[in-house]
Amino acid sequence: MLEKNQEFAILLAENLNHQIFQRFTLPTVIGFGRIELRNPAQYERLDQIVLSTIHSFHVLEVRIYDFDHQIAYSTNQELVGKTEAAGKAVRQALDPGVSSFELVSRVSSWWARFSLELAPESFVLRTIYPLRAERGFDPVTGPGPIMGALEFTQDITEDYEAVLLFQLMILAASFASSLVLFSVLYLFIRRAAGTIAKRAKEKERLERELHQNEKLASMGRTVASIAHEIRNPLGIIRSTAELLMKRSHNKGDDADPQQTRLLKAIFDESLRLSQTVNDFLDYARPKAPNKANVDLSQVLDQVLAFWEHEMAEKGVKVHRTDMPGLTVRGDKDLLYRAVYNILANALQAMNGPGNIHFSIQKDSAGVTLTIRDTGPGIPAQLTDKILDPFFTTKEKGTGLGLSIVNSILRSHGALLELANHPQGGAEVRMIFPGKER
Repeated sequence: MLEKNQEFAILLAENLNHQIFQRFTLPTVIGFGRIELRNPAQYERLDQIVLSTIHSFHVLEVRIYDFDHQIAYSTNQELVGKTEAAGKAVRQALDPGVSSFELVSRVSSWWARFSLELAPESFVLRTIYPLRAERGFDPVTGPGPIMGALEFTQDITEDYEAVLLFQLMILAASFASSLVLFSVLYLFIRRAAGTIAKRAKEKERLERELHQNEKLASMGRTVASIAHEIRNPLGIIRSTAELLMKRSHNKGDDADPQQTRLLKAIFDESLRLSQTVNDFLDYARPKAPNKANVDLSQVLDQVLAFWEHEMAEKGVKVHRTDMPGLTVRGDKDLLYRAVYNILANALQAMNGPGNIHFSIQKDSAGVTLTIRDTGPGIPAQLTDKILDPFFTTKEKGTGLGLSIVNSILRSHGALLELANHPQGGAEVRMIFPGKER
């Protein structure tokens, strides 16, 4: 900005030099024989030329110095004849004819940056230029002789304000960009920190689950080994107790009632223990499904036929809404075991009269078998634990029933969903995929 104002000042000085020489110096020498600015007519003529030349150029004052360093002419006539205003710059303009510039500021640059509006003449450009006689444009002869020193001042406050405003805009843009960049980086850092924390928690959870699964696997292998060893002797005990019970019944009135009760107790407990052993073995050594087309209605018929007598004794009513002939890909024996376990849990939960609803439906997601009872439902605090192996709230139970069901369904690519029905009771959904996964 200052360089452009200096370039403009040089052009204005050259124009003033030209106008003064062509319109004042030459006519005055021809008309009066010499230049004497003390002559009011000459002074007025020079004043008119200067004022017409600097009109609309924001020039505050014009001075012309003679070789005695006196002010020979000024737009402010009160300064004419004074010498104290001439400085080093004026002397250098008279000899050896060097132009110079000086920026005069009435306010500090820092204060100007934070001022909403600057007063006029806050920043003034002072130009000193050697006033020469013109010899034409012959490069051989060079510039004409110096006649005096020309000094003028310009108010460049508006230009300086424009520069300051531009600087403020750059500063504001830089600050805004930095703020946006900082915000983006802050968001990235927060998101990264959140992701790292989430992954750390996930890693910790997976490590806990892995450790727990290793413990369960180790325990499962041990239990499976023990269960396998006691299965055969237990089968002999159960079959022997059953045989002795039949013999006792065949004796009729001659049978010993106490002996009969003991035999029945042995048979019932051996049967229950056999079921427990089978649960452990099914969970520890899951069977790979032998898949074929399985009609879920037929599986349901077989399970209900097994429980029909017990449900009749407890006063449990069955309500079915199924579609015969609707098949899924699966192992019929494993699916029978899954439905059997769910129905056993429902009967234990109701522990008396109630209703059990069965429905089989097909939609875009696949085939869904829904089993709903009218028992107390699933406690909210147990929702996340109910599928954990060995977790049970019953006095007699292994806590493997639902874990086995979940394992069977996963092996079929199906989903197991447990929830409480709005009308009460627990609702179990087995969702089989439309296409085999």
